Amino acid sequence: MIWRGAPSDLHRWIDVIRLLRGAGLRPTRQRLVLGRLLFSKGNRHVTAAMLHDETMKARIPMSLATVYNTLHHFTEVGLLRRIGVSGTIAFFDTNPSRHHHFFVEDEHMLFDIPAEDVGIDTLPATPTGFDVSGVDVVVRLKRRPC
Repeated sequence: MIWRGAPSDLHRWIDVIRLLRGAGLRPTRQRLVLGRLLFSKGNRHVTAAMLHDETMKARIPMSLATVYNTLHHFTEVGLLRRIGVSGTIAFFDTNPSRHHHFFVEDEHMLFDIPAEDVGIDTLPATPTGFDVSGVDVVVRLKRRPC
C-alpha cells in the first residue's frame, strides 16, 4: 500500500514505479505520490504550489519543500521540463520534448505552442567554448479588455 487509503488501481502505481526506475530514481513514497499526480492526467503545466495544493486536497501530507525537491529531481533526470516565466514563477511541464509556450500573465496560465509553429531564422554567435543546447520561446499574453 502506498499510503493509508491507497486506491485499488494498482496498475497505475506500477506504471509510476516503472517510470521512476527507468529514469534511475528510487520509487520513494513521496515520488510515487507526486509522480501519480503529475503523470496520470496527461500533459500538464504545474507550479510547485499547484502540486502542493493537489496533495493537500488529496489528504496526503507533504511539505512544499518536498514537492520542490521532487520536481527538481524529476527535472534533472528528464521526466519534467522546467519553464521559468519570471524570477518568481516556474512551471514544470510533463512533456519534456522541445516545444514553446504561451504564458497568460494575469492568469498565471501556461499552454503549449507546437515547435513547428515557431520559426527562428538566426541565433547570435555563441561565446567560445559553448554550443546551443536548445531555444525556449515563451510568448507572454494579456487578455484584451472587454
